[in-house]
Amino acid sequence: LSVVSIVVVVLAIVPPMWGWSLHYGFVQAIQFCIFGFGAPALFVIGAPWTGLRPSPDPTNLDNQPAWFRRWNARRVREKAQLRALSAAVAVIAFTLFWRVAPVVNSLVHHSWLVAVEAVTLFIPSMFLMVELVESPPLVPGISRPYRIGVSAVVMWSAWVVAYLAGMSHDSWYTAFHHVAGSGISASADQQLSAGFVWFLTAAVFVPIVFWNLVQWLQSEEDP
Repeated sequence: LSVVSIVVVVLAIVPPMWGWSLHYGFVQAIQFCIFGFGAPALFVIGAPWTGLRPSPDPTNLDNQPAWFRRWNARRVREKAQLRALSAAVAVIAFTLFWRVAPVVNSLVHHSWLVAVEAVTLFIPSMFLMVELVESPPLVPGISRPYRIGVSAVVMWSAWVVAYLAGMSHDSWYTAFHHVAGSGISASADQQLSAGFVWFLTAAVFVPIVFWNLVQWLQSEEDP
């Protein structure tokens, strides 16, 4: 899955998707969701760090070296909520930044910014995903209810911007040139962009929310 995530990112920034993103807003929205949510989730779920030190069972901390067990225990115990909150704030900030109209229009005029978008979205989202899902031998340091809340807030932040753009009567993303009677209209393109953001972010965070909810209800003793 980690390899798949890198492949997906590469496919999103090379032709033909690169060229499509300069002409259609909904393709750029798909790029945004790949960089910010889909690819980081796949990367972390794939637990690429298990390959750094092979062990019979990477989920069993007893198979890990003593220094790793001490570091992981301290990581889980200390400042876990602050770490998760900081990552969430960074993801939300970059989400809002890369979806506001002036920045989206700049991506069309300055295509090299797409690579900057990919890096600034992928890295903080990866740190956030480490705190939301199990990625053996790393384990999240925050409780499952906290993970559910953080996941929902991050997802809603992307939904709000998409909602405002999709329901607007004016064209937000004026850099995309649409010819009347040819292809999709500017309004349809903007609504498709909102729809893809809603769908793709939900595809990432809804499973995380419900998986943590089910596991919490089944195993947690603290009501």
